[in-house]
Amino acid sequence: QVQLVESGGGLVQPGGSLRLSCAASGIIFNHNNMAWYRQAPGMQRELVATIPIVGRPNLADSVKGRFTISRDNAKNMVYLQMNSLKPEDTAVYYCNRPISPWAWGQGTQVTVSS
Repeated sequence: QVQLVESGGGLVQPGGSLRLSCAASGIIFNHNNMAWYRQAPGMQRELVATIPIVGRPNLADSVKGRFTISRDNAKNMVYLQMNSLKPEDTAVYYCNRPISPWAWGQGTQVTVSS
């Protein structure tokens, strides 16, 4: 079955950086568009970034210019490089596909605080 394992979160000060990783298994990875989502406390899960099989990635307006999504099809990995982090980026971050998501992984907590 599909398994998604996110890692790389942590506590960081405003203005800092983190790189999240997502390992996917149980799928034909290079046949799937992929995405990063986040869910802040008391909020709905929101789509942050998508990366297609081919073509340009797309980023939510709230993270454009600060976050970069990438993928390594040879390793079945998706990454989210997050720079210039803000307190409002605090959330649990998940990877999945952007349409008809599979079962969710455990996510990785990102906390931006001084």
